[in-house]
Formats: sequence, C-alpha cells, structure tokens
Amino acid sequence: MLASLLLVLMQQPAAAPLPAPPAPPALEVGAVAPDFALPGATRYGTLKNPVRLSDYKGKTVVLAFFFKARTRG
Repeated sequence: MLASLLLVLMQQPAAAPLPAPPAPPALEVGAVAPDFALPGATRYGTLKNPVRLSDYKGKTVVLAFFFKARTRG
C-alpha cells in the first residue's frame, strides 16, 4: 500500500516554483535610507515593539549587524 502511494506521488508533476519577488532598487551614495523596522534586542532579550528608522529622524544612526550573535557558531 505504501509503495503504491509513493509511486503515485513520484509520478505527479512537481509544482512550479513561485517567482522571486523583484529586488528593490539599489540606493545611491548619499541617498536617504527608506524607513524600515527591525526587532530590537538588548543583552536581556528582544524588545516588545520593533525599532523603526523613522523613530530616529534627525539623529545619527549606526546600524550594526552581527549575523552570528546568539548562535552556537
């Protein structure tokens, strides 16, 4: 029974993959960054509300990204 089910599943054509969304246009040097939101974090955990770039309008913002933070790597 299981073997016949596997044969039926293997004979069905695979679903076509969904097209990738279009990439946003590249920013030019000196251009104003678009508003975005990210989950904020402290050393004690994540913040309840996301942090938005627009929250810091008129201030200098440095975005640091540590891709291995809070991982075993």
